Amino acid sequence: MAKRVTIVGPAHPLRGGGMATFNERLAYAFQEAGCEVEIVTFSLQYPSFLFPGKSQYTSEPAPPGLSIKVLINSVNPLSWWRTGWYIKKQKPDLVVFRYWLPFMGPALGTIARIIRRNKYSRLLAITDNVVPHEKRPGDVPFTRYFLASCHGFVTMSRSVQQDLERFEPAKPSEYLPHPLYDNFGEAETKAAACTALGLDPTYNYLLFFGFIRAYKGLDLLLQAMADPQVQELQNLKLIVAGEFYEDASPYLQRIKELQLQDKLILRTEFIPNAEVRHYFCAADLVVQPYKHATQSGVTQVAYHFNKPMVVTRVGGLSELVPDREVGYVVEPQPQAIAAAIQQFYTSGQAAILSENITKYKKRFSWDRFVKAIWELAEKVKV
Repeated sequence: MAKRVTIVGPAHPLRGGGMATFNERLAYAFQEAGCEVEIVTFSLQYPSFLFPGKSQYTSEPAPPGLSIKVLINSVNPLSWWRTGWYIKKQKPDLVVFRYWLPFMGPALGTIARIIRRNKYSRLLAITDNVVPHEKRPGDVPFTRYFLASCHGFVTMSRSVQQDLERFEPAKPSEYLPHPLYDNFGEAETKAAACTALGLDPTYNYLLFFGFIRAYKGLDLLLQAMADPQVQELQNLKLIVAGEFYEDASPYLQRIKELQLQDKLILRTEFIPNAEVRHYFCAADLVVQPYKHATQSGVTQVAYHFNKPMVVTRVGGLSELVPDREVGYVVEPQPQAIAAAIQQFYTSGQAAILSENITKYKKRFSWDRFVKAIWELAEKVKV
Protein backbone atom coordinates (compact mmCIF):
# COMPACT_ATOMS: atom_id res chain seq x y z
CA MET A 1 0.00 0.00 0.00
CA ALA A 2 1.36 3.42 -0.96
CA LYS A 3 2.45 5.69 1.85
CA ARG A 4 0.39 8.85 2.25
CA VAL A 5 2.03 12.25 2.60
CA THR A 6 0.51 15.64 3.39
CA ILE A 7 2.55 18.80 2.77
CA VAL A 8 1.37 21.88 4.68
CA GLY A 9 2.53 25.19 3.23
CA PRO A 10 2.27 27.68 0.36
CA ALA A 11 1.17 26.32 -3.02
CA HIS A 12 -1.08 27.28 -5.93
CA PRO A 13 -3.10 29.55 -6.10
CA LEU A 14 -0.62 31.48 -3.94
CA ARG A 15 2.35 32.97 -5.72
CA GLY A 16 4.60 32.28 -2.79
CA GLY A 17 7.80 32.71 -4.82
CA GLY A 18 10.28 29.93 -4.20
CA MET A 19 8.25 28.57 -1.28
CA ALA A 20 5.27 27.47 -3.37
CA THR A 21 7.53 26.24 -6.16
CA PHE A 22 9.51 24.14 -3.68
CA ASN A 23 6.43 22.58 -2.09
CA GLU A 24 4.96 21.65 -5.45
CA ARG A 25 8.24 20.18 -6.65
CA LEU A 26 8.55 18.25 -3.38
CA ALA A 27 5.06 16.83 -3.94
CA TYR A 28 6.12 15.58 -7.38
CA ALA A 29 9.22 14.01 -5.81
CA PHE A 30 7.12 12.12 -3.27
CA GLN A 31 4.84 10.97 -6.10
CA GLU A 32 7.86 9.77 -8.07
CA ALA A 33 8.80 7.74 -4.98
CA GLY A 34 5.40 5.99 -5.12
CA CYS A 35 3.56 8.02 -2.45
CA GLU A 36 0.05 9.45 -2.44
CA VAL A 37 0.46 13.19 -1.84
CA GLU A 38 -1.78 16.11 -0.97
CA ILE A 39 -0.73 19.71 -0.37
CA VAL A 40 -2.82 21.68 2.15
CA THR A 41 -2.32 25.38 1.56
CA PHE A 42 -3.65 28.79 2.51
CA SER A 43 -6.81 30.59 1.50
CA LEU A 44 -5.19 33.65 3.13
CA GLN A 45 -1.48 33.65 3.85
CA TYR A 46 -1.00 37.24 5.04
CA PRO A 47 -3.44 40.02 5.95
CA SER A 48 -3.17 42.67 3.24
CA PHE A 49 -1.49 45.18 5.58
CA LEU A 50 1.32 42.69 6.26
CA PHE A 51 1.90 41.60 2.68
CA PRO A 52 4.72 43.62 1.06
CA GLY A 53 4.05 42.70 -2.59
CA LYS A 54 1.30 43.58 -5.04
CA SER A 55 -0.68 40.33 -4.96
CA GLN A 56 -0.57 37.09 -3.00
CA TYR A 57 -2.19 35.11 -5.81
CA THR A 58 -0.99 33.85 -9.16
CA SER A 59 -2.71 33.95 -12.53
CA GLU A 60 -0.71 30.93 -13.71
CA PRO A 61 -2.49 27.57 -14.14
CA ALA A 62 -2.39 25.01 -11.35
CA PRO A 63 0.48 22.50 -11.53
CA PRO A 64 -0.84 19.40 -13.30
CA GLY A 65 -1.22 16.13 -11.45
CA LEU A 66 -1.14 17.54 -7.92
CA SER A 67 -3.87 17.45 -5.29
CA ILE A 68 -3.96 20.86 -3.57
CA LYS A 69 -6.55 21.66 -0.90
CA VAL A 70 -7.05 25.31 0.08
CA LEU A 71 -7.94 25.43 3.78
CA ILE A 72 -5.77 27.60 6.02
CA ASN A 73 -6.51 31.21 6.92
CA SER A 74 -3.47 32.39 8.86
CA VAL A 75 -5.51 34.77 11.06
CA ASN A 76 -8.68 32.71 11.53
CA PRO A 77 -8.35 30.13 14.36
CA LEU A 78 -11.52 28.35 13.21
CA SER A 79 -9.73 27.45 9.97
CA TRP A 80 -6.77 26.12 11.97
CA TRP A 81 -9.09 23.72 13.79
CA ARG A 82 -10.85 22.67 10.59
CA THR A 83 -7.51 22.03 8.89
CA GLY A 84 -6.14 20.09 11.84
CA TRP A 85 -9.18 17.85 12.08
CA TYR A 86 -9.22 17.29 8.33
CA ILE A 87 -5.60 16.07 8.25
CA LYS A 88 -6.02 14.15 11.53
CA LYS A 89 -8.88 12.11 10.03
CA GLN A 90 -6.92 11.48 6.82
CA LYS A 91 -4.20 9.77 8.92
CA PRO A 92 -1.31 10.36 6.52
CA ASP A 93 1.86 8.44 7.29
CA LEU A 94 3.86 11.66 7.09
CA VAL A 95 3.00 15.35 7.44
CA VAL A 96 5.64 17.81 6.23
CA PHE A 97 5.19 21.38 7.45
CA ARG A 98 7.02 24.27 5.80
CA TYR A 99 8.05 26.79 8.45
CA TRP A 100 9.66 30.09 7.50
CA LEU A 101 8.14 32.87 9.61
CA PRO A 102 7.12 33.16 13.30
CA PHE A 103 3.85 34.81 12.23
CA MET A 104 2.78 31.35 11.01
CA GLY A 105 3.65 29.70 14.34
CA PRO A 106 0.22 29.91 15.98
CA ALA A 107 -1.65 28.59 12.93
CA LEU A 108 0.76 25.79 12.04
CA GLY A 109 1.42 24.87 15.66
CA THR A 110 -2.30 24.51 16.39
CA ILE A 111 -2.83 22.41 13.25
CA ALA A 112 0.06 20.16 14.21
CA ARG A 113 -1.22 19.64 17.75
CA ILE A 114 -4.59 18.50 16.47
CA ILE A 115 -3.04 16.10 13.94
CA ARG A 116 -0.90 14.53 16.67
CA ARG A 117 -4.07 13.32 18.39
CA ASN A 118 -4.39 10.55 15.83
CA LYS A 119 -1.23 9.04 17.37
CA TYR A 120 -0.24 7.79 13.94
CA SER A 121 1.10 10.53 11.66
CA ARG A 122 4.73 11.54 11.88
CA LEU A 123 5.14 15.32 11.81
CA LEU A 124 8.31 16.82 10.36
CA ALA A 125 9.03 20.47 9.63
CA ILE A 126 11.29 21.86 6.93
CA THR A 127 12.52 24.94 8.77
CA ASP A 128 13.76 27.56 6.34
CA ASN A 129 14.31 29.97 9.20
CA VAL A 130 14.16 29.59 12.94
CA VAL A 131 15.47 33.05 13.76
CA PRO A 132 13.86 35.33 11.15
CA HIS A 133 15.70 37.82 8.93
CA GLU A 134 13.54 40.72 10.17
CA LYS A 135 12.79 40.53 13.89
CA ARG A 136 9.36 41.35 15.33
CA PRO A 137 7.66 41.07 18.75
CA GLY A 138 6.42 37.55 19.41
CA ASP A 139 9.07 35.80 17.28
CA VAL A 140 10.42 33.58 20.05
CA PRO A 141 7.14 32.38 21.64
CA PHE A 142 5.50 31.82 18.22
CA THR A 143 8.48 29.81 17.00
CA ARG A 144 8.71 27.84 20.23
CA TYR A 145 4.99 27.02 20.04
CA PHE A 146 5.31 25.61 16.54
CA LEU A 147 8.56 23.70 17.02
CA ALA A 148 7.23 22.02 20.18
CA SER A 149 4.38 20.52 18.12
CA CYS A 150 6.65 18.62 15.69
CA HIS A 151 8.41 15.28 15.98
CA GLY A 152 11.50 16.19 13.95
CA PHE A 153 13.07 18.72 11.63
CA VAL A 154 14.84 19.23 8.33
CA THR A 155 17.11 22.23 7.86
CA MET A 156 18.66 23.32 4.58
CA SER A 157 21.59 25.20 6.08
CA ARG A 158 23.86 24.48 9.01
CA SER A 159 23.27 27.95 10.45
CA VAL A 160 19.54 27.19 10.78
CA GLN A 161 20.37 23.84 12.38
CA GLN A 162 22.41 25.67 15.00
CA ASP A 163 19.48 28.02 15.65
CA LEU A 164 17.14 25.04 15.89
CA GLU A 165 19.27 23.33 18.52
CA ARG A 166 18.70 26.30 20.83
CA PHE A 167 14.97 25.55 20.77
CA GLU A 168 14.75 21.75 20.31
CA PRO A 169 18.11 20.13 21.12
CA ALA A 170 16.64 16.69 21.86
CA LYS A 171 14.45 16.03 18.82
CA PRO A 172 15.80 14.37 15.64
CA SER A 173 16.91 16.76 12.92
CA GLU A 174 18.76 16.47 9.63
CA TYR A 175 20.69 18.93 7.50
CA LEU A 176 19.72 18.37 3.85
CA PRO A 177 20.96 20.80 1.18
CA HIS A 178 18.27 22.49 -0.89
CA PRO A 179 17.59 20.33 -3.98
CA LEU A 180 17.81 21.65 -7.53
CA TYR A 181 15.00 23.75 -8.95
CA ASP A 182 14.73 21.73 -12.14
CA ASN A 183 11.12 22.65 -12.91
CA PHE A 184 11.68 25.86 -14.85
CA GLY A 185 12.33 24.14 -18.16
CA GLU A 186 15.45 23.33 -20.10
CA ALA A 187 18.27 25.77 -20.76
CA GLU A 188 18.16 27.87 -23.92
CA THR A 189 20.80 29.85 -25.75
CA LYS A 190 21.69 33.31 -24.59
CA ALA A 191 20.47 34.68 -27.92
CA ALA A 192 17.06 33.04 -27.51
CA ALA A 193 16.78 34.22 -23.90
CA CYS A 194 17.68 37.79 -24.82
CA THR A 195 15.15 37.76 -27.66
CA ALA A 196 12.44 36.61 -25.25
CA LEU A 197 13.32 39.44 -22.84
CA GLY A 198 13.88 42.11 -25.48
CA LEU A 199 17.57 42.47 -24.58
CA ASP A 200 20.63 43.04 -26.74
CA PRO A 201 22.57 39.72 -26.85
CA THR A 202 25.87 41.52 -27.51
CA TYR A 203 25.96 42.72 -23.88
CA ASN A 204 27.24 40.81 -20.87
CA TYR A 205 24.64 40.47 -18.12
CA LEU A 206 24.75 40.02 -14.37
CA LEU A 207 21.57 38.79 -12.68
CA PHE A 208 20.07 39.70 -9.31
CA PHE A 209 16.95 37.54 -9.01
CA GLY A 210 14.12 37.32 -6.49
CA PHE A 211 12.03 39.42 -4.15
CA ILE A 212 13.86 42.60 -3.16
CA ARG A 213 14.24 42.94 0.60
CA ALA A 214 16.85 44.75 2.68
CA TYR A 215 18.71 41.61 3.79
CA LYS A 216 19.30 40.54 0.19
CA GLY A 217 21.82 43.34 -0.30
CA LEU A 218 20.80 44.86 -3.63
CA ASP A 219 22.19 48.15 -2.31
CA LEU A 220 25.62 46.48 -1.98
CA LEU A 221 25.43 45.27 -5.56
CA LEU A 222 24.47 48.72 -6.82
CA GLN A 223 27.50 50.14 -5.05
CA ALA A 224 29.64 47.40 -6.61
CA MET A 225 28.34 48.34 -10.06
CA ALA A 226 29.74 51.83 -9.49
CA ASP A 227 33.14 50.52 -8.41
CA PRO A 228 35.99 51.31 -10.86
CA GLN A 229 36.78 47.57 -11.11
CA VAL A 230 33.34 47.02 -12.67
CA GLN A 231 33.05 50.33 -14.48
CA GLU A 232 36.06 49.49 -16.63
CA LEU A 233 34.36 46.32 -17.94
CA GLN A 234 32.85 46.90 -21.36
CA ASN A 235 29.26 46.14 -22.39
CA LEU A 236 28.15 45.02 -18.94
CA LYS A 237 24.67 45.47 -17.48
CA LEU A 238 22.89 44.26 -14.36
CA ILE A 239 19.44 42.71 -14.65
CA VAL A 240 17.36 43.19 -11.49
CA ALA A 241 14.49 40.71 -11.80
CA GLY A 242 12.02 40.57 -8.95
CA GLU A 243 9.31 42.46 -7.13
CA PHE A 244 10.08 45.07 -4.47
CA TYR A 245 8.98 43.77 -1.08
CA GLU A 246 9.78 47.11 0.52
CA ASP A 247 9.86 50.77 -0.49
CA ALA A 248 11.56 51.09 -3.86
CA SER A 249 12.40 54.80 -3.45
CA PRO A 250 15.77 54.42 -1.67
CA TYR A 251 16.99 52.03 -4.36
CA LEU A 252 15.85 54.25 -7.22
CA GLN A 253 17.44 57.26 -5.55
CA ARG A 254 20.70 55.35 -5.10
CA ILE A 255 20.70 54.33 -8.76
CA LYS A 256 20.35 57.98 -9.69
CA GLU A 257 23.11 59.09 -7.30
CA LEU A 258 25.50 56.47 -8.68
CA GLN A 259 24.52 57.31 -12.27
CA LEU A 260 23.75 53.68 -13.04
CA GLN A 261 20.64 54.21 -15.16
CA ASP A 262 22.37 52.99 -18.32
CA LYS A 263 23.92 50.02 -16.52
CA LEU A 264 20.69 48.47 -15.26
CA ILE A 265 17.76 46.51 -16.64
CA LEU A 266 14.97 46.84 -14.08
CA ARG A 267 12.28 44.16 -14.29
CA THR A 268 10.91 44.82 -10.83
CA GLU A 269 7.68 42.90 -11.03
CA PHE A 270 6.78 39.35 -10.09
CA ILE A 271 8.49 36.95 -12.49
CA PRO A 272 6.19 34.08 -13.58
CA ASN A 273 7.67 30.59 -13.56
CA ALA A 274 7.46 30.39 -17.35
CA GLU A 275 9.87 33.34 -17.67
CA VAL A 276 12.48 32.32 -15.07
CA ARG A 277 14.70 30.44 -17.52
CA HIS A 278 14.97 33.46 -19.82
CA TYR A 279 16.59 35.54 -17.08
CA PHE A 280 19.07 32.87 -16.03
CA CYS A 281 19.98 31.90 -19.58
CA ALA A 282 20.51 35.54 -20.59
CA ALA A 283 22.93 36.03 -17.69
CA ASP A 284 26.61 35.16 -17.51
CA LEU A 285 26.84 35.41 -13.73
CA VAL A 286 24.26 35.29 -10.90
CA VAL A 287 25.03 37.57 -7.95
CA GLN A 288 23.58 37.03 -4.46
CA PRO A 289 24.95 39.89 -2.35
CA TYR A 290 23.02 38.97 0.81
CA LYS A 291 23.81 40.72 4.10
CA HIS A 292 22.55 37.72 6.04
CA ALA A 293 20.84 34.55 4.91
CA THR A 294 19.98 30.95 5.69
CA GLN A 295 19.79 29.34 2.27
CA SER A 296 18.56 30.55 -1.10
CA GLY A 297 16.58 28.81 -3.80
CA VAL A 298 18.20 31.17 -6.31
CA THR A 299 21.40 29.15 -5.91
CA GLN A 300 19.63 26.00 -7.00
CA VAL A 301 18.07 27.66 -10.03
CA ALA A 302 21.53 28.88 -11.04
CA TYR A 303 22.87 25.34 -10.63
CA HIS A 304 20.12 23.96 -12.84
CA PHE A 305 21.06 26.35 -15.64
CA ASN A 306 24.82 25.89 -15.07
CA LYS A 307 25.37 29.51 -14.14
CA PRO A 308 28.39 30.55 -12.03
CA MET A 309 27.60 32.62 -8.97
CA VAL A 310 28.96 35.29 -6.67
CA VAL A 311 27.61 34.77 -3.14
CA THR A 312 28.46 36.44 0.12
CA ARG A 313 29.93 34.61 3.11
CA VAL A 314 26.77 34.67 5.21
CA GLY A 315 24.47 31.96 6.53
CA GLY A 316 24.38 28.84 4.41
CA LEU A 317 25.19 30.40 1.02
CA SER A 318 28.86 29.44 1.03
CA GLU A 319 27.99 25.85 2.01
CA LEU A 320 26.57 25.29 -1.48
CA VAL A 321 29.02 27.32 -3.59
CA PRO A 322 32.63 26.07 -3.34
CA ASP A 323 34.84 29.13 -3.79
CA ARG A 324 36.69 29.31 -7.13
CA GLU A 325 35.13 26.00 -8.22
CA VAL A 326 31.59 26.94 -9.22
CA GLY A 327 31.71 30.62 -8.37
CA TYR A 328 33.07 33.11 -5.87
CA VAL A 329 32.46 33.50 -2.14
CA VAL A 330 33.17 37.01 -0.88
CA GLU A 331 32.53 39.25 2.10
CA PRO A 332 29.27 41.23 1.99
CA GLN A 333 31.05 44.41 0.91
CA PRO A 334 30.72 46.31 -2.39
CA GLN A 335 34.45 46.24 -3.16
CA ALA A 336 34.68 42.48 -2.63
CA ILE A 337 31.63 41.87 -4.83
CA ALA A 338 33.09 44.15 -7.51
CA ALA A 339 36.43 42.31 -7.40
CA ALA A 340 34.70 38.95 -7.96
CA ILE A 341 32.73 40.31 -10.92
CA GLN A 342 35.90 41.76 -12.42
CA GLN A 343 37.76 38.49 -11.95
CA PHE A 344 34.98 36.47 -13.58
CA TYR A 345 35.10 38.53 -16.76
CA THR A 346 38.89 38.84 -17.00
CA SER A 347 40.21 35.46 -15.78
CA GLY A 348 38.93 33.31 -18.64
CA GLN A 349 37.55 30.81 -16.10
CA ALA A 350 33.84 31.07 -16.99
CA ALA A 351 33.72 27.84 -19.01
CA ILE A 352 35.61 25.92 -16.32
CA LEU A 353 33.23 27.12 -13.60
CA SER A 354 30.21 26.03 -15.67
CA GLU A 355 31.78 22.64 -16.33
CA ASN A 356 32.40 22.16 -12.62
CA ILE A 357 28.76 23.01 -11.93
CA THR A 358 27.52 20.16 -14.14
CA LYS A 359 29.40 17.73 -11.90
CA TYR A 360 28.79 19.33 -8.51
CA LYS A 361 25.03 19.76 -8.87
CA LYS A 362 24.41 16.01 -9.08
CA ARG A 363 24.41 15.82 -5.28
CA PHE A 364 21.28 17.99 -5.08
CA SER A 365 18.72 15.46 -6.36
CA TRP A 366 15.11 15.35 -5.19
CA ASP A 367 15.07 11.57 -4.82
CA ARG A 368 17.98 11.82 -2.38
CA PHE A 369 16.11 14.55 -0.48
CA VAL A 370 12.91 12.48 -0.20
CA LYS A 371 14.80 9.34 0.83
CA ALA A 372 16.51 11.27 3.64
CA ILE A 373 13.16 12.65 4.84
CA TRP A 374 11.77 9.13 5.14
CA GLU A 375 14.89 8.00 7.00
CA LEU A 376 14.40 10.87 9.46
CA ALA A 377 10.70 10.01 9.84
CA GLU A 378 11.65 6.48 10.87
CA LYS A 379 13.67 7.89 13.78
CA VAL A 380 10.88 9.91 15.39
CA LYS A 381 8.54 8.72 18.11
CA VAL A 382 4.81 9.35 17.58
